[in-house]
Amino acid sequence: MRVLAADIGGTNSRFALYETNGLAHDSLQACLCAAHLPTGDAASFPDLLRRVVVAEPGLFTSPGLLVLAVAGPVQGGRRCTPPNIPWVVDLDDPALRAPDMPPLPPVLLINDFVAQAYACLRPAGLDVLDVLDGHPVPDAPTAVVGAGTGLGKCLLLPPPADGMPPRALPSEGGHALFPFTDEREMAFAAFVRAHTGRQVIGDLVVSGPGLRLLHAFHTGQWLEPAEVAARLMSGNPDAGSGRVPPQVLSQVLCWFARFYGRICRDYVLETLALGGLFISGGVAAATPALVTHPAFAEAFRHSDTHAELLGAVPVRLVRSPDAGLLGAALYGALNGMTP
Repeated sequence: MRVLAADIGGTNSRFALYETNGLAHDSLQACLCAAHLPTGDAASFPDLLRRVVVAEPGLFTSPGLLVLAVAGPVQGGRRCTPPNIPWVVDLDDPALRAPDMPPLPPVLLINDFVAQAYACLRPAGLDVLDVLDGHPVPDAPTAVVGAGTGLGKCLLLPPPADGMPPRALPSEGGHALFPFTDEREMAFAAFVRAHTGRQVIGDLVVSGPGLRLLHAFHTGQWLEPAEVAARLMSGNPDAGSGRVPPQVLSQVLCWFARFYGRICRDYVLETLALGGLFISGGVAAATPALVTHPAFAEAFRHSDTHAELLGAVPVRLVRSPDAGLLGAALYGALNGMTP
């Protein structure tokens, strides 16, 4: 049996065809072929599929199931309007049945962080970095939080005793207002509002665009997120245009790490995810210092009432860029394939 997995994010869309041998956590046998495309190059979801066929025709070689993991809320299992993509994914769109479209197998449409959570069922198959030690509570939920083009959150529930597939509860918590705490942070919030014209939500703070905004706030220089990340990783204040004092660059890193730790702490407290926290998404995967910086741990463990509880929660960073693909394929193997 074969399952075609797709992880469609605001920046990149990834596709891979996996072979599976049944309904088990270790059922994925091999990735047969894959393709990565810039999401923004596609004018619509059908156009994205056309481009995928051109890039790698083998992806549509007799898959028994297509699992679409999309960065947005899923409605009725058939439609998703991603907040960071300028088109919808609608499985009832007549354009998907046009003569020039590849024939689609049965489709499961899921939130992209459900796929990230399913990937965390198999951490041994991922590139994972231990960020904070802890003592996970057996049979407690696990949180998955990740910054990419936006901010994603998901809660992975303990494995059910009846042998049913694990449950992952998606969230649009990245669109909740971000919790700033002092006058300097409020100045940054005003800066974000002035430059975006929007409410200051987590999606605009703990994300690639948020990293760009934070760098501009501290330096006055507007760089792309990847350029800011490269500057932070190298510690080179001359990267990009103009010189930035090293202590200012250090502030950017410290602030973002603090914001990341705060948003992770709040989600763990809101869900009592005492089984641990996985951090995923491209921002920290590309720049691990954003979560290994002491400001992350300080913010994550800080609580006037539950510091001891938070101190026991282990934190791990998923550095595998294709974790969403693996999770989508595993979701299909456990929820949609039949022997």
